[in-house]
Amino acid sequence: MPTTTLTSGMQVKRTYGSRQNTSSAPSTSSVKGTSLEASSRIGQKRPLAEVLTPSLHNIPTPVKRAKYSSSSTTAISKPKAKVKKSVKSKQKTLTQLHFAIDQTTLRTCPLCDLSYTKGAPEDESLHRSHCARVQRGMEWGREEERESTKVGVIEIATQVKLAKGKRGRIISCPAECTGKIGSKISALLQTISLLLSSPPLPQECLRNSKVYLFLLPHITATTTSTSNSSSSREKIVGCVVAQRIATAMAVASTETVVASDGSGSSRGGDNDDSGDTNDASFGNTERQQHLVTVDSGTGLFCHPQRLPTPMGIPRLFVPSTYRRQGIASALLNAAAATFIHGCPLDPKLGQVAFTQPTGDGKAVMMKWGEGGARIYEE
Repeated sequence: MPTTTLTSGMQVKRTYGSRQNTSSAPSTSSVKGTSLEASSRIGQKRPLAEVLTPSLHNIPTPVKRAKYSSSSTTAISKPKAKVKKSVKSKQKTLTQLHFAIDQTTLRTCPLCDLSYTKGAPEDESLHRSHCARVQRGMEWGREEERESTKVGVIEIATQVKLAKGKRGRIISCPAECTGKIGSKISALLQTISLLLSSPPLPQECLRNSKVYLFLLPHITATTTSTSNSSSSREKIVGCVVAQRIATAMAVASTETVVASDGSGSSRGGDNDDSGDTNDASFGNTERQQHLVTVDSGTGLFCHPQRLPTPMGIPRLFVPSTYRRQGIASALLNAAAATFIHGCPLDPKLGQVAFTQPTGDGKAVMMKWGEGGARIYEE
């Protein structure tokens, strides 16, 4: 249907079927339309980039969600945490403590005689380990046996029979050995020092010393009494440390101690006003009045004269569960026979000396040395 429009005073007659002027410059939309029409005519698909490019430009960039301010959240969360903590603190069990002025926290174990502070974790752990060593001894296993040749361990005697029918062996090694055996011996000497309440042996003393150990097979559940095969693990049930010394003092006899009034000082000396002493008794008291007190509690006194003595025993230890079986005597015999190569020593002749012994140590010294053992200062 024809239409009539008026443009700039001119009348242009245009119909729907009329074509556009091809001489005018095509617009962008007409170009795109022609390209789409051409591609559709040919039968090819539009490239994916052309399809997606217009839509990518139109997609808005996502806006990050703004974080909520901590003022609103913390105001709610913090009270909850405080409530939880307060609930937990209320659930804790409290211990009521009291001042016990009349009681002491220092305890002395009746098994190992070690004094420790009750309630102190370090003291209690030290007491547990020390008490176990004192009662049961330490172990000697395969690792120590492998290093025995490196550090100079020598087997002194085998199949040493004890009082209760058990048999063990005696070994010897330098006191200054290293490695696993050295650490084992250091722990053993530390246990002995704690037991005797004595200071550790100085390094100079260890340099001239040997350690003798009595090893007893560790009987397990699989080991029968009739089997002759020895267990791979052994127990250290005795230890003797022997060192080279120069001089020692002879132990005074009981008669001499009684004659000196039991305190090392003579009766009827220069300050005695009795006047009943004769020349002979005066001479005897002169020889007795200067006894050296070693232990007044056990009645151990020595003559002050220094006598040549080649070997000294600074440490002697046997666990409490293995005592009175002959272990100490066997170790002392081995030390006296092998300490000086090719020169066995006889304690009855005063060739072996001990440091200040305990009550049990004095009994062993007097029984083994038959009164001939001497005393020396460590």
